[in-house]
Amino acid sequence: MERTVGPSEVVDGPVGFAETWLRLSAGMLWVGFGSSLFLIALLFCLPSRATRIKIGNVYGSFVGRGCAWLTGSRFVIRGEEHAVAARPTLYVCNHSSILDVFLGVWMSRIGTCGVAKREIVYYPFLGQFYWLSGHLLIDRKNNSRGVAALEGLVDFVKRHGLSVYIWPEGTRSRDGRLLPFKRGPFHLALATRLPMVPIVLRGSHRAWPNRTLRLFRTTVEIEFLPPIDTSAWSRETLDRHIADIHDIYARALPDDQRPRETATLGGAAKLETEAPEARPVGAAHGQ
Repeated sequence: MERTVGPSEVVDGPVGFAETWLRLSAGMLWVGFGSSLFLIALLFCLPSRATRIKIGNVYGSFVGRGCAWLTGSRFVIRGEEHAVAARPTLYVCNHSSILDVFLGVWMSRIGTCGVAKREIVYYPFLGQFYWLSGHLLIDRKNNSRGVAALEGLVDFVKRHGLSVYIWPEGTRSRDGRLLPFKRGPFHLALATRLPMVPIVLRGSHRAWPNRTLRLFRTTVEIEFLPPIDTSAWSRETLDRHIADIHDIYARALPDDQRPRETATLGGAAKLETEAPEARPVGAAHGQ
């Protein structure tokens, strides 16, 4: 399944300085409008964190799609059949641009708890709404607090049947290339036994380069890969699973986004072979 948002065709190239600022300003207004629109519903549901998270997902779909469209780039979304809202899932996604934040809230299904760095609260409107919605904020500077926060999330998502959306690299890649994965998301998979769906972002680092306020028209691809069964994972095999999934990303990303040591695989390769431990859901049961 494939759909496109934005222009049917784009010519890759920089957006002019004045147009960039008009688009960014329009995006800020759009986020502010969406935040105001959903704030009343959020305040009525303050006692229920799970309900606030779901309202935040609706808000994210509304705001994230609009902000993506305002960049002027073309967005091609594939594999959404692997994101089944009725089935709690652990979504992991590579991260190389501030644009990924808006794509993440757009792509999150209703009933998905996001995990982000605490600094997101300083993003105007979006950050404050994200915090009020009850999504998890991680203190990257204090590892013990971050681990404790993830441990606390386990019981919460199990109790309420929620999905989780997390960036396994733990930070944005400065040059778009895939970084090593942190262990936290995989310990979360081990504790929850949720199937893991990798989301591959291609080209967002070109559409909105890291640490800049310049936009570039390009095509951004968002691909949901088949779910990976985590039910047989153990602490003893965890490092191998992390390596397997990192390898899945290295093969699925274009050459300019692969880790430098694997960038010689050639071309924008699709996943050709599946790592033995990265089995689709149901494989363990002969389905």
